[in-house]
Amino acid sequence: MYDFAHALGDAVEGITHSLCTLEFEDHRPLYDWCVDNVDLTGNPELLEPLAKHNLPKEAAKPRQIEFSRLNINYTVMSKRKLTQLVAENLVEGWDDPRMYTLQGLRRRGYTPASLRLLVDRVGISKQNSVIDFSVLEGCLREDLDASAPRRMAVIDPLKFVLTNLAEGHEESLTFSNHPKDESQGERQVPFSRELWIEREDFAEVPPKGWKRLVPGGEVRLRGAGIARVDEVVKDDAGGIVELRGWLDPDSRPGMEGANRKVKGTIHWVSARHAVAAEVRLYDRLFSVEKPDDESDGKTYRDHLNPESKRTVQGWIEPAAAQAAPEQSFQFERTGYFVADRRDHASGSPVFNRSVTLRDTWAGKD
Repeated sequence: MYDFAHALGDAVEGITHSLCTLEFEDHRPLYDWCVDNVDLTGNPELLEPLAKHNLPKEAAKPRQIEFSRLNINYTVMSKRKLTQLVAENLVEGWDDPRMYTLQGLRRRGYTPASLRLLVDRVGISKQNSVIDFSVLEGCLREDLDASAPRRMAVIDPLKFVLTNLAEGHEESLTFSNHPKDESQGERQVPFSRELWIEREDFAEVPPKGWKRLVPGGEVRLRGAGIARVDEVVKDDAGGIVELRGWLDPDSRPGMEGANRKVKGTIHWVSARHAVAAEVRLYDRLFSVEKPDDESDGKTYRDHLNPESKRTVQGWIEPAAAQAAPEQSFQFERTGYFVADRRDHASGSPVFNRSVTLRDTWAGKD
């Protein structure tokens, strides 16, 4: 019945071009036969706008045009399988940010401009092909790199105490909202004696080529100066709970002391002013390129990525907490994140990771 409904529905609704995927190419003769023999193009409501532009009534006849389906690896696009994912609670609904529905992509932080860019790059073809998932992610990175304001956030926090600053020390530093777009203006970022830094930015025994914090080594604190670690505080189990060190007061950007060579720069958030945030680290829903391939006896359910969602407690600068739902930021050195359109509030911020700064799947099997 769909073959009849497709053709006659298009004619009744005044559709001029019915764009279909390649499997409908064999159905096109029936499509044309239905339209020609029922003669719905005599409908006065359809003919009136044609007459206004001196067009023949045949111009109201819809045409079916076929093109290849847009397939992306690491996904399933079948509506039946997407429905099963929702019905079996394998995802958290149709708007789960791991779903490749418009609702899911929107909640993940994909922008209309990024999807238009994808379509521009992929183009229209009659040749079936599979687009690499990195192309989709690359389009989002390109759009957000140009448009998303920058903020500082710490996802896996480690306390760093600058012992040469007074106990109650605090000040406000000026940061640009976007390094390439002065029109986005500036913001004030609070700074104090105690900071949160990323745990991965410190190594007691650094690997070769390490450019971040080490005991006795120096690093630039983004916009605040050059700091050094003097003491590593551990708990009874040997886990690192705090770093204690020193900030060079004459090494702020623009000062003479800032000119000495220091290998790395790290971001931070003032512990006194930071806002606790729920951060949802989303990744690809499937762990293999072809989750639909059942040649090995497995189904797409067997290829669900157990790391497709991790929820962590992070710290963000106050300006990030004031984001409106669906506002996107680049969390510096971490990735692009969007304020959740359903759960985010300034008093209890919730951010979804849209995409990492670089393709973390490159080179994986």
